[in-house]
Amino acid sequence: MVIGGAGFLGSHLVDRLLADGWSVLCLDNFVTGSKENLDHLEDEDAFTFIEHDIRRPLELDVELTVVWHLASLASPEAYLAKPIETLEVGSLGTANALELARKSNALFVFTSTSEVYGDPEVSPQPETYRGNVSPTGPRAVYDESKRYAEALTMTYHRDGLDVRIARIFNTYGPRLQPGDGRAVSNFIRQALADEPVTVYGDGSQTRSFCYVDDMIDGLIALSKGDLPGPMNIGNPDERTILDLAQLVIDKTGSSSEIRFLPLPEDDPQRRLPDISLAREHLGWEPKISLDDGIERTISWFEQI
Repeated sequence: MVIGGAGFLGSHLVDRLLADGWSVLCLDNFVTGSKENLDHLEDEDAFTFIEHDIRRPLELDVELTVVWHLASLASPEAYLAKPIETLEVGSLGTANALELARKSNALFVFTSTSEVYGDPEVSPQPETYRGNVSPTGPRAVYDESKRYAEALTMTYHRDGLDVRIARIFNTYGPRLQPGDGRAVSNFIRQALADEPVTVYGDGSQTRSFCYVDDMIDGLIALSKGDLPGPMNIGNPDERTILDLAQLVIDKTGSSSEIRFLPLPEDDPQRRLPDISLAREHLGWEPKISLDDGIERTISWFEQI
């Protein structure tokens, strides 16, 4: 089962699981997911879709082997527009997802986020770092929903459930929604339209961008490993937001200029994963460079 399987990351995971020979039951309520992400699976016999809001309990008459919980309002535009829903997906939704896994004694895989580290005072961020998060700022609805979900997942684990927790870092690639508030999708959309590319603050804040294929490889490797996590899955290639904006302008051949806007409240200044644990225990590290990944993503945006 893939909960949130119509989303950007979830739909790529569904594709990979089907390619690996799994039968996949996909759940989504299309709050941020897209039917178009699954249209190509309409005639796939091993694929079943149920439209459902995981904030509500679900009764199934099927035995599950693995429950992947990817449901989340992950983009800034989404979680700031629907703050209560974001908190409820992390709390009620995670509880309901864990119960589905417990009833089948299935492996439970939860995609947490690098946002649990907040505005870090340690860089790179290892899994042992407990973070610097504001529990009352506007970003808290996303950050704290994931922190709570991690705590709940580990509580079920201590009660006997087999779990994996991935802390994923800034993923990008095809199927990102244009204008969803994420840097890569915003910059590409603006550059292709020759609009000003909007950078918040002075652009010196950093992120570490992981192409979606690498991320899926990391998640699959984590599910096959023997550590519950949390484990960082991300690309340790740290770039400034200004560098990313210029890269997108160059790759698109755009005439866009960069426009600077005020930095949002609680915006993290650095984001850099320590992936030593993933390298050592999973034999995983990203392979696709930012240059290559951005080119692939631009090609997809040009076709939509």
